[in-house]
Amino acid sequence: MRRLLPLALILTTTGAAQRDPAAAVISPTDRAPGTATLSPDTETRWVPFDLTPGNQIRFTMAVDGRDLTAILDTGVSFSVLSRAAADPAKVQSGGTATAIGGSVAIGWLPTATLSLGGLTRTGGGLTVTTLPATATGSARAVDLLLGRDVLAPYALDIDYAARRFRLLRSGRMPYRGAIAPLAVSAARNVYESAITLGGHRVRPMVVDTGDGASVSVTDRAWNAHAPAGLPVTTTIAFGLAGEQTSRLAIVPTIGLGTLVARQVEVRIEAADGFSQSIGTAGRIGSGLLQHYRVLLDPTAGRMILRPGPTADTPPLRSTSGLLLGILPDRLRVLHVMRGGPAAATGWKDGDTICAIDGMPVTADYATSPLAAWSAGKPGRVVTLTLCDGTTRQLTLKRFY
Repeated sequence: MRRLLPLALILTTTGAAQRDPAAAVISPTDRAPGTATLSPDTETRWVPFDLTPGNQIRFTMAVDGRDLTAILDTGVSFSVLSRAAADPAKVQSGGTATAIGGSVAIGWLPTATLSLGGLTRTGGGLTVTTLPATATGSARAVDLLLGRDVLAPYALDIDYAARRFRLLRSGRMPYRGAIAPLAVSAARNVYESAITLGGHRVRPMVVDTGDGASVSVTDRAWNAHAPAGLPVTTTIAFGLAGEQTSRLAIVPTIGLGTLVARQVEVRIEAADGFSQSIGTAGRIGSGLLQHYRVLLDPTAGRMILRPGPTADTPPLRSTSGLLLGILPDRLRVLHVMRGGPAAATGWKDGDTICAIDGMPVTADYATSPLAAWSAGKPGRVVTLTLCDGTTRQLTLKRFY
């Protein structure tokens, strides 16, 4: 099973300044934002992208004349540059930010120019922190998370089916579809909307293109509104500040404005999880949005979703109960899902697999047909060779 990973980052109080006022730490909220303009031909200036193994939109953009790899992330309040891509001599102290998994230290780097598609920004700067590769599921970390501070003044048109996006002037409506409310939260500086769960309106929900999951809700929202009787398992994800374990269920329908999405994978965060800590009810991620053409226009107060070719396609369910990390010559068990066949047969986090039905794990495993086994047909018996040479058999089963 592929890992679906969140990259939300909410800037909070600058802890370094509170400990030592002489440190003169300035929050990104109080820094000059720079001046941004859209070119007259911005509607034709599509930016191509691919989806990372963690389901995020990855593309190339320019900062101060350098091409950098970036993730389109409406769940980040201020765009973030990786420390690995920043000149340490130019990074100013920036305090801390709240991220999934905990808090992270941040800095600030002034920039001269930033450009992508039809947008050019002069002046301003970028928040700086460590961006681990695990946050995208790739072997290499990205350089930049492009967030609300750059994107929100415009309409963001994401054509998932064609793997491209563009920035338009707010108010443009290039196509029609279901309409849902959208705004930038004054408290959190991220895109927010609402969903209908079990016939109840749940809000605020962060609209987070940097989150590879479909929908995540707080434990409180789930207990109050979820349909009764749904089987629930567990899963794991990695954010900027580390890993988190949550419960997982498939919900028959979720409402998003006038849209009704069917068979939606929903993650239920722990009682002290990220969404609750920032005062929200959860997140709407790329795992759901990617089935639509999406127009995000918070200035106009709306999001438009037009069904794509994969709309209402049932989510891929694990039948093995193993969530796996992919290494060049082996698979590493990251999480054993509650109630699954792997949990019933003694599998543990950290176990390593070097062959499936006698076929070795190779560097191209992620894109090979071999990788489909962990969500294979229930009843199939798979022989797994551990890297210590022992073998185990696992009977696949539908369990959630």
